[in-house]
Amino acid sequence: MDESLSEWLACREPADWKSRSAQLVERARQALGTPGTLRVLDLCTGTGSNLRYLLDRLPGRQQWIVVDRDVQLLDELLEKLNTWAAARGCTARTVGRVSYLRGERCDCDVETRAMDLDQLDAALFAGRNLVTASALLDLVSESWLKLLASRCRDVGATALFTLTYDGRSSCDPVEPEDDLVRNLMNVHQKTDKGLGGLAEGPDAWSVAERAFKDAGYRVECAASDWSIAPSEQAFQRLLIEGWARAACEIAPRKSDTVADWRQRRLAHLAAGRSRIVVNHVDMVAW
Repeated sequence: MDESLSEWLACREPADWKSRSAQLVERARQALGTPGTLRVLDLCTGTGSNLRYLLDRLPGRQQWIVVDRDVQLLDELLEKLNTWAAARGCTARTVGRVSYLRGERCDCDVETRAMDLDQLDAALFAGRNLVTASALLDLVSESWLKLLASRCRDVGATALFTLTYDGRSSCDPVEPEDDLVRNLMNVHQKTDKGLGGLAEGPDAWSVAERAFKDAGYRVECAASDWSIAPSEQAFQRLLIEGWARAACEIAPRKSDTVADWRQRRLAHLAAGRSRIVVNHVDMVAW
């Protein structure tokens, strides 16, 4: 596991939870009705932030399949899930790759699967009522998104996708190169991330919306923007460093310009005056 990825997921989780659209989660609840057991598929689950967010907000008994290609991230997910359960007075018993959560406030089985998702095996979707993912769609291709919509339609699943980056961000104080770095980062977002070819990046949410509508779904979208305060030092630092790396990979000849930008942005952060907004879109389809 790349330790920096685990750190990034931990840093962004509070902003993710704060930014998500509660209205669209409620829309998904309404669309799901009251199944005897709610069967959920969580794609590219990482350390399980999406799982932990939704466990308290979805109805009744739940049975999850959570998928990621990184086994160590999935191991961390199970550890975090045990902590989550204990905080709610529930027991968590793990057998193999399945965690069983039991108590007055939780009745849930969580099965972890380590696998690549470049092909979206139809068997993975069988019997699922809800298919969900967080911070994923901007990393995948148009063909992958169309296949995702088709897989959901084939099993009649509701879909809930959150925190899809839409290509917009702003920094305060403003620096002259902010637009340049953002534009280069947006180009980087459209490179191949290993999920079906060239990623759709900032266009992904609109491509996904169209794909699900073409598959016969009703779709609703809502903003889920990060608003990152000066006090969120570690999160902002990782964000600025990540943007700078992506920009330099796309335009090596502008590395000196990007390095100067990075230094000034980090100086604003150290002085306690840096605020960053990153725009995202949530989507529910039913």
